[in-house]
Amino acid sequence: MAPKTIYLASPLGFSEECRTLLIPRFVDALEGLGLLVWEPFARNSDVDLQQPGWAYGVAQQCLRDVREADALFAVVNGTPPDEGVMVELGVAYALGKPVFLFRDDFRRCTDSDHYPLNLMVYAGLPPQGWEKFVYSSIASLSDPDKALAQWARA
Repeated sequence: MAPKTIYLASPLGFSEECRTLLIPRFVDALEGLGLLVWEPFARNSDVDLQQPGWAYGVAQQCLRDVREADALFAVVNGTPPDEGVMVELGVAYALGKPVFLFRDDFRRCTDSDHYPLNLMVYAGLPPQGWEKFVYSSIASLSDPDKALAQWARA
């Protein structure tokens, strides 16, 4: 049986330090759950930024990957989080994909006392127990009592 695929939506690839230090940690943790990780900066690493239309091509590839992946893991740091990640998150929700959120940013960016971000970021999660889909450390991704590890095993 082929491993489940998970799309890693994050703005981390725009920084050399984050691309080399942080993204591999996320990828390793997700692969440690037996998942095949689709990381868009790696998947689009051969794009020629000098060619006209490169950005549209990257955007279309990312949308295809979100559509074809089994689930989405979104890094939602920032106030507000990265716009591209929010679009990918919305597409995944619209397609009914399982979604898992990562936020270790202590700042609040919210219109609700219940959620740390805009309530729409949580719209595709269950109304009760949504916390099981939200992670605040890379180490917690393997927590067997949380949704990601349970989904990976199912």
